[in-house]
Amino acid sequence: MSQSIVATAAPPIAQAPRTGRERQGIMISGKRILIVGGGIGGMAAAIRIAEQGGAVTLIDIDPDWRVYGAGITITGPTLRAYRHLGLLDAIKEQGAIAKGSTIFRYDGLRLQQLDEPALEEGLPATGGIMRPKLHRIMQARVNALDVDIRLGLSVSALANRDDGVDVTFTDGTTGDFDLVVGADSIYSTVRRMAFPHMGEAQPTGQGCWRVSMKRPPTLESGEIYLGHRYPAGINRCAADMVYLWMLTPHEHREVHFTDAELFARLQENMADFGGNIAWVRDNMTRNDWINYRPLAAALQPGPWHSGHIVLLGDAVHATTPHMASGAGMAVESALVLAEELDRADSIGAGLAAYQARRFDRCRHVVETSIAVGRMQLAGEPPEVVGGALGAGLHRLADAY
Repeated sequence: MSQSIVATAAPPIAQAPRTGRERQGIMISGKRILIVGGGIGGMAAAIRIAEQGGAVTLIDIDPDWRVYGAGITITGPTLRAYRHLGLLDAIKEQGAIAKGSTIFRYDGLRLQQLDEPALEEGLPATGGIMRPKLHRIMQARVNALDVDIRLGLSVSALANRDDGVDVTFTDGTTGDFDLVVGADSIYSTVRRMAFPHMGEAQPTGQGCWRVSMKRPPTLESGEIYLGHRYPAGINRCAADMVYLWMLTPHEHREVHFTDAELFARLQENMADFGGNIAWVRDNMTRNDWINYRPLAAALQPGPWHSGHIVLLGDAVHATTPHMASGAGMAVESALVLAEELDRADSIGAGLAAYQARRFDRCRHVVETSIAVGRMQLAGEPPEVVGGALGAGLHRLADAY
């Protein structure tokens, strides 16, 4: 049976009392907390919870704790979240920052500046970084804290108790924890085990092409190209590197594209473009990293917690890349989870307050991203699509 991509409403939630900074640390300090998934959301949660005195165990299914992928766009709200996590300076040093992005017609005609508000003094409006570099920055911070990191491992069974969770790991070992955090991706094992009212993310009808390569000589900040059946964009992610993204209607294939097919199809998709998209088309090589994947999204219905098990990141609010906010939402959720646990009188109250703060904001990102994708599939004019993106980003300027 098919499932709606976006949950229609959150159930009634009792807010945990906000009792002030003097209570900080009550619910986290000394608690045994298992985080399943060593991606952006899981690492952000591990960092903040360990900083607040939690006894954190972080597990990841990859024995080498690797990450693949192209660059990642980091919007102002995402940069703000990383500033609150203490990692902004490292991101600025190893990535690229800019005052904003420009919208072009697909043939290279400049149309307008994308309305991206600067949120705080000294905070860039937008930026980008290579995803592996971002992961190494976060991994270094996790390694510097007192976090028990176990790799090549996931969970095979979870059993809630009144005061915690009994966990069986895939290597046959067991453990007991005060809280289990499922941050294990859009394909979350924790979600499948502990949240039967939830389902899998649903396809949106679009696919995303990406290529990472050297920077076009004239490109200084992000560029978005609209008005074509294939919207596209380029963003700097280092001093001399960019990644290009392009969205196309997804065509189902029984087998994956070969490397040669990826290269040829992406060049073909860019045939009508001017500006720096044309430069990328004419200068990309078979040595550049090229990827294609279909897009899927889901805002899972509440509750996002079951006993002492809770979800965050793509496991519960998976979005498409249209607002470049997936990483930002995961980091924000990690920060809010730690904050609400710290100020609550019980773990259950903290988890309820976490969901109460995050549900509508995550719904906005998922709904807006899906809506923009539908506009693109329907061939809406650039000013309509650009206006929707700008309005969506403006709402995220509000504090999380």
